[in-house]
Amino acid sequence: MPTMTAVGSYAGAPLDDPDALQDIETGVPELGPQDLLVRVQAVSVNPVDIKRRRSLQPSSTPVILGFDAAGVVEAVGPEVSAHGVGDQVWYAGDITRPGSNAELQAVDSRIVGRRPASLSAGDAAALPLTAITAWEALFERFRLTRESTGDLLIMGAAGGVGSIMIQLAKALTGVRVIATASRDESADWARTMGADEVINHHDLLAQAKAVAPQGVDYLFSPHSAGNIETYAQIVRPFGEITAIDEPEGMDLLPLKEKSIAWHWELMFTRSLFGYDLTYQRDLLNAMADLVDAGTVRSTVTATIDDFSAAGIRAAHQQVESGQMVGKVVVTR
Repeated sequence: MPTMTAVGSYAGAPLDDPDALQDIETGVPELGPQDLLVRVQAVSVNPVDIKRRRSLQPSSTPVILGFDAAGVVEAVGPEVSAHGVGDQVWYAGDITRPGSNAELQAVDSRIVGRRPASLSAGDAAALPLTAITAWEALFERFRLTRESTGDLLIMGAAGGVGSIMIQLAKALTGVRVIATASRDESADWARTMGADEVINHHDLLAQAKAVAPQGVDYLFSPHSAGNIETYAQIVRPFGEITAIDEPEGMDLLPLKEKSIAWHWELMFTRSLFGYDLTYQRDLLNAMADLVDAGTVRSTVTATIDDFSAAGIRAAHQQVESGQMVGKVVVTR
């Protein structure tokens, strides 16, 4: 059986524990009818990677983590028609399958897009997961269009999803973008991405009321714990909130009086249920067009040129610090 190198996790251990991330040798994955075999050139690390690593149970079989990836197609399954050997691709993967922290990865071709020709593999790998999340939140959950107006408040806007959401909202809708940030560095980054206003989320109620006295129309929330009562005060009647986190015991009742809608966004829903998979391929192709046209830029702020357990560990450390602006990528 042919083998490959990968980075495996044996337990949900702290990063200084060797079992958290190790260099391993494992079998090359077999392809399903709709699969691509991709030679991975670069990956990025997202908060979901940290969450998944921490949740692992001790096991003698390593789990290969990683979602975002950019690479080159090495082989295709018998039913693949949209991709061919040698294609440069990017994708955000599937939470139910072995991840991208590997030399080779099998991934469903229907969630894989054409990589932007104007980006290196590293710059491209920063974008798929955050782009899909931001796109689905804006255009499926909030149903925004080019004619949409009003105020969109993006919490934690200097992070990976926020950085893309600002750019997409400014390019493809008519809303005013209000970003939150707490440090000068992150506030400057949000403005660079195109935010119209930047406020401090440590003084959210007062500053949101100051820039949007009638309440914001749309609010994107990556960190909802402890914020629901404030959201109820700063979102207008019949406004909408989309969240990507799931705080334990969260009470949404404060939103009822204003009939505020609450949406969930999970970019893995399509792959989890095999639902409308080609939507994400089409989405990534549309994102590639926007990048190549200069409308959307990569959000890379740190690159680690060490595709090994040590390099992946260093990227996890940066994300775990809670101080990340933009995205960190690991290249081969």
